[in-house]
Amino acid sequence: MPRKLARLERMLLGSGKGEKIDLAQGALIASGINDEGEFNRYLAKIDHLCQEMAQTQKGSDVERAQEIFHRLWQAKPHRYEYRGSFKLGDVLDAQLGEKEKVGNCLGLTTLYNVLAQRSGLEVRAVHLEDAFGIGPHVFTVLYFGTRSIDIENIFPYGFDYQGHKGNPQREEWGDRELIADIYHSVANCYFEQGMWQSAIENYDKAIRLNPKYAKACLNKGIALAELGQLEEAREWFKKGTQ
Repeated sequence: MPRKLARLERMLLGSGKGEKIDLAQGALIASGINDEGEFNRYLAKIDHLCQEMAQTQKGSDVERAQEIFHRLWQAKPHRYEYRGSFKLGDVLDAQLGEKEKVGNCLGLTTLYNVLAQRSGLEVRAVHLEDAFGIGPHVFTVLYFGTRSIDIENIFPYGFDYQGHKGNPQREEWGDRELIADIYHSVANCYFEQGMWQSAIENYDKAIRLNPKYAKACLNKGIALAELGQLEEAREWFKKGTQ
């Protein structure tokens, strides 16, 4: 990784809870962008998208948030893909390119939150351990004044979505936790390939950003067990179940 990106990743992973971090930069680094030119090109794509949307954005925070949502879906009416890409670079390429499918819930939520934040809107992610009977899920919550609305990024009708209201599983995530989920997803890809050490390295990054990420702790324990490091694996199993 080039020195600049390595420094940005160190700053990201070393940042304390509550410190402001750049979601776009962090998501690109977590997604595996390790070429400085490519990194800058993706940031330029984000800036271009924001500038395009700013030309038609007007009204309240809700109206501006809805405009971003509808623009993304109008450009790609079939953009959600179960088990699609979660990586911000891939999602940007697909949203701006010829592909019909853009990404999974994590990829679409990350892209939406990046664009919304760059437009001055207050958004966070919400994690559900199980949704729609297909497993872990993330979506967006928009705050405006003392109110909030859910934005379900996998449906074209998902703006002001009501289906998750009152769900006891709801766990709000800031940018740190959302980026941690990207690292966790990268780790899972390595895990599926039996690349245990690379998986562990990325689980570690996820845990540094979100120390309460139980699933990352458990998965790290499994990867350690696969390497025969059983004592250390037990420690991580314990952390993951506390």
